[in-house]
Amino acid sequence: MRAGIMNKALLSLFYFAFGIVVAMSAARADASASIAYRTASIEDVDIFYREAGNPDRPTILLLHGFPTSSHMFRNLIPALSDQFHLVAPDYPGYGFSSMPGVGEFDYSFDNIARIIEKFATEIGLERYSLYLMDYGAPVGFRIATSHPERVDSLIIQNGNAYVEGIDNDFWEPIREYWKDRGAINQGLDNDFWKNVKAAYNDPTMSNDNALRFLVTLGATKWQYTNGMPNVEAVSPDNWGHVQPLLDREGNQEIQLQMFYSYGSNPPLYPAWQEYMRKNQPPTLIVWGKNDEIFPAAGAAPYKRDLKNLEYHLIDTGHFALESHNQEIADFIRDFLNREVAKSR
Repeated sequence: MRAGIMNKALLSLFYFAFGIVVAMSAARADASASIAYRTASIEDVDIFYREAGNPDRPTILLLHGFPTSSHMFRNLIPALSDQFHLVAPDYPGYGFSSMPGVGEFDYSFDNIARIIEKFATEIGLERYSLYLMDYGAPVGFRIATSHPERVDSLIIQNGNAYVEGIDNDFWEPIREYWKDRGAINQGLDNDFWKNVKAAYNDPTMSNDNALRFLVTLGATKWQYTNGMPNVEAVSPDNWGHVQPLLDREGNQEIQLQMFYSYGSNPPLYPAWQEYMRKNQPPTLIVWGKNDEIFPAAGAAPYKRDLKNLEYHLIDTGHFALESHNQEIADFIRDFLNREVAKSR
């Protein structure tokens, strides 16, 4: 009788202790998954950023693309923050960062990269893996070539560093725009842009007006849904967030300036490729293979320059995280545990 009472007491104590452990684990998980929304002032420009995870863990600096912001990482951050420290800034003119006019701020990839590098230093980031997506690639490669000692690894998602990645219909009029911002109907007679001219009933459209199409609601929706295996799985919250920011007075001119500045990137491709050959950063490629902006033709050349490369082409479009967030998070977790965490 007494033994039975003792057993019940011990069992009750075990369940009580187990409950405390579970509660503490859940609390730690909730704490790591919570995202802080912060702002840092860099040269009188407010840089908004999202941050989560323990700063003592390996850091991932998440660099966004066009036309979005750190918003594109809203689901990836909590999927990884239990084990990693994640920081996702908005560039000037994007998201919730300051938006000085084109006459007040140098909207160039050189300057954006300089500001983001300074931001990383200001908030105390000494080493990090770089997540490079779209515009994030030219921003991140400038940082990597400037400070290779700070880069633990590269995570590349539809981020270009090779001419093969921009040798397609989408980029044809943009390449002409780099040569002449006053160009008329240059590079606009391919299958992609003929549809745009037909929609505007403008057979002799200027390249400037053609590129302005890229900041319209229709183009924004297209970027998020084109190439997606299931369009219904793509949240309209994306363009609901992005488009009002693009529609702010003066923002269209910022985007045109950035389109023009993109022309400064191809001349740097050889230097970025040399950085990869020389430093051999461990690299994970997770690439939406149905992307018409940066197609898979831009992913394959990385194999020429990188020896320690994990390579995945995914059946999705430009914004791969919208359809394959968990799959990409799993790839990143496995990759960083294997290539970065073991060296800490």
